[in-house]
Amino acid sequence: MIHRYELGGHHIVLDVYSGSVHLVDEVAYDVIGLYEDHSREEIIEAMLEKYAGNPEVTREELEECLDQIGQLKEAGKLFAPDTFAPIAGQLKQRTAGVVKALCLHVAHTCNLNCAYCFASQGKYHGDRAVMSFEVDKQALDFLIENSGTRRNLEVDFFGGEPLMNFDVVKQLVAYARSREKEANKNFRFTLTTNGMLIDDDVIDFANRECSNVVLSLDGRKEIHDRYRVDYAGKGSWDQIVPKFQKLVKALVGRDYFFSGFF
Repeated sequence: MIHRYELGGHHIVLDVYSGSVHLVDEVAYDVIGLYEDHSREEIIEAMLEKYAGNPEVTREELEECLDQIGQLKEAGKLFAPDTFAPIAGQLKQRTAGVVKALCLHVAHTCNLNCAYCFASQGKYHGDRAVMSFEVDKQALDFLIENSGTRRNLEVDFFGGEPLMNFDVVKQLVAYARSREKEANKNFRFTLTTNGMLIDDDVIDFANRECSNVVLSLDGRKEIHDRYRVDYAGKGSWDQIVPKFQKLVKALVGRDYFFSGFF
């Protein structure tokens, strides 16, 4: 299966099953579109007719283009077969009803007032609130009980701004660690934060307990401060960037990612 599309003046062909991406010219783009459903001669005649006014589109050039497409197909980089289909049912049956990860919205509130916030400034068009430890604990128990034979389980602390409920986050991680051995599970935690509340305690926690940290930053200062503002309308760049830098420098064997609109 292929997916062809044009973007920014470019002709792009994605071979779905191999994952190969090809940047091609307009003629090759059209030829690939006809390749599976037309004979070689039909494709050549169709292209010669369409590009009759273009002296560079000759039979010889089209023959070479078709040869190159054939080579890509033979190499498994174009029109690759769906090798997943024969085992899809089996894999689906094996994983049916199995939960492997949770995204816990531990804080339906936020300390920033970003103009574009998909979460309605963290409250998701509802009331501002934070999740209690008891509710978090039930969610974790649900994950353990419904994870089947999976050992590695993922939990992402999200919001709003999850550090506004940091004490509960720490309690839940401690509870998860207390259950790992008897449940034969290994928890991997992710923290997604806007950085406003990062301090030494948070850095120590991230370094000790988190597999990775996701940091929200919208590019350079003038862009970030235009959109990611506090409730007084002041940009947050100068507050968070030094904290991000300190956290990243302190992380040992942990991943971090940036999330934002650039």
